[in-house]
This record gives sequence, structure tokens and C-alpha cells, in this order.
Amino acid sequence: MDTTHQSGSDSRPDSNPTSRWTPNRGVALAQYRRRARLYDLELALIEPVRRRAVARLGLKGGETVLDVGCGTGLSFELIEKCTGSDGKIIGIEQSSDMLALARSRAQRNRFENITLINSPVEEAEIPVLADAAIFHFTHDILRTPRAVANIIRHLKPGARIVASGLKWARPWALPTNLMVLQAALVSVTSFEGLAQPWSNLARWARIEDVSTMLGRGVYIATATVGGEVPIHP
Repeated sequence: MDTTHQSGSDSRPDSNPTSRWTPNRGVALAQYRRRARLYDLELALIEPVRRRAVARLGLKGGETVLDVGCGTGLSFELIEKCTGSDGKIIGIEQSSDMLALARSRAQRNRFENITLINSPVEEAEIPVLADAAIFHFTHDILRTPRAVANIIRHLKPGARIVASGLKWARPWALPTNLMVLQAALVSVTSFEGLAQPWSNLARWARIEDVSTMLGRGVYIATATVGGEVPIHP
């Protein structure tokens, strides 16, 4: 496993700690500091979503994948099975608490082809042009245009993107939306865009398909990068 690259710090204060309409880094870091040790257990029931999301990347042996907001590295093994030891995984995560667990996971599995970057996605210094990117339950990142733009800049033309996570169901689907609200309160810092969390991707990529699960409260969106490279999001 490659040495973790550092870009930025997870200790900077946030100027607007109470807003639910703008992604808030300080709140997110506190959330995941609290959740890190139990995170894998908390997500166990929705692991079928992760498996479907990785499958939709259509990965091939030797390809390079950006795991955006990689958390504790739960997607590593699924990606590795598709790309093989000749492929590369670049995991980007701003929470040092989560990334420490991702590093331990990579070491336990003897993955030598993983580079971990401890940074907000919008500031990450990504050392490659990748073939694919996955955003799995990373709502705040998807709602940060600078973060999305930085990922697009580091994908090859024609690269595949899969985004998955929570979304509001139809207004009358009250039980589903209550489930989404309860999950969002502990996992995102902004409700902005929760009706279509993937919409920022459409600025630089072609949305191919959006499917839903769990009463339309969870989505999987697939997209393909075009030729336009974002300069200013």
C-alpha cells in the first residue's frame, strides 16, 4: 500500500456550523469521529447497495479507480476483485479516524495497490487519471461542486462514474422519507439536493441511468465522463 498523502487538515474550524443547507466540514469530521469504530456495523444492512454500485462500474483488470470518500475502505475488496493486483485504487477521505481504519483494512488484506489520500476531496492532490470513480453514500461531497470538479479533472474521457446513497422518496412516501431523514441526520451535514443528489455530476458527465431501492429512498446513478474538463466549478 502506498504512503498516505496529506492535503489539508481535519482540524480547521468551520465558519457556519449550524446550516443544514451547505455541506459543513467541521460537523462532518465530528460525525465520523464518533461513528468510525461502529461504521462497518452500521452499514451492514445496506451492503447489497454497495455491491450493486461497484458492479455497475463495469471494472476490468488493471484499471484505476477513485474511491471518493472511501471511509473505512469497505469497497476495497469488491474493487480489487474486479481490477486485480494490476489495478490501482485511490482512496480519498477527509476523516483521519476513518482513514486509519481503511489503512488497517488494506494492510490486513495485503493490498499493495492502494493509495490513501487524507484530504477534503476538493483539495485532494490526485496523482493519476483514473478509469472510474465511485461515490458511495457521500452526499456532502456530491453537493460540493469543487469536489466533483476535482474528481472529473482526474478521470479519463469516457471514464465511468457510479454514485449511490440516500434520496428523498415521493412526498407521500412518509415511512420511507422518515427512514431517509433518520439516516441523513447522522450521516450528512446538508439536506440540499437530497431529491437528486447526483445532479452536480451532470455538469460534466452524461447521466446514463438512475435506479432506486428501498422504497425509492436509496439510489444508484451511473454516468460517463465527456470531453469537457472543468476549470472553475
